[in-house]
Amino acid sequence: MKKSMTTIIKGIPLDDRASLTLSELCQACNVHAEYVMELVAEGALDPSGSRTRDWRFSGTCLRRTRIAVTLQRDLHVNVAGIALALDLLDQLEQFRS
Repeated sequence: MKKSMTTIIKGIPLDDRASLTLSELCQACNVHAEYVMELVAEGALDPSGSRTRDWRFSGTCLRRTRIAVTLQRDLHVNVAGIALALDLLDQLEQFRS
């Protein structure tokens, strides 16, 4: 009996022209909506749209969310610390460019 292999490829938007819903962002980062809402409340993410159901997230938000997940998973950083770390990483990137 042959075993079939399935390859799953995930695409990552690399610029701010991308627009993801809350559900799409959660799926792309494998997180719950509550976690994303915490990041938004802490200022780590800045979606467009005034209501939660209207939120749209840019490619930058996707990148920041993935970094946030890594910081929490690997270093056990809390949401406030994640927001600070993301801001410091942004500043470092600005200084380098």
